[in-house]
Amino acid sequence: MIRIFITGGTFDKEYNELKGELYFKNTHMQELLEKGRCRLDVQIRTLMMIDSLEMTDEDRDLIVHQCIQCEEDKIVITHGTDTMSVTARVLAEKVKNKTIVLTGAMIPIKFGSSDGLFNLGGALAFVQTLPPGVYVAMNGRWFNWDNVRKNKQTGVFEEIK
Repeated sequence: MIRIFITGGTFDKEYNELKGELYFKNTHMQELLEKGRCRLDVQIRTLMMIDSLEMTDEDRDLIVHQCIQCEEDKIVITHGTDTMSVTARVLAEKVKNKTIVLTGAMIPIKFGSSDGLFNLGGALAFVQTLPPGVYVAMNGRWFNWDNVRKNKQTGVFEEIK
């Protein structure tokens, strides 16, 4: 079984046409798993629905705690892209003997042209095949937690080294 933790990020944002603002309502995870015809045994839990730029040390501690406490040793975390690598570092320092893959989206799922479904599919595949450790899955690739950054000019994740 795979545990999926939801933390928010662009992945789950919606657009308020009247105010011209992005906001959070509910996760789109179940809908995405159905669209992708996912046949994996997953457990979904929403931990928070926030922009990763607003994520605090306490929020990261909650994510760590949930990863340590859950029975599953394969975990996918949806996360905002701006601070995904920060959370990955904290998880790598504190969670052992589990395979954890963080993923997200550059464009909200509700926009229709999102990369989120593709990134989720990659994360679910990688979490089943990679050895224990912490990884980031974006753009069809996986990265070790300590060798990834978001290139803000291109909107693509890349290796640091």
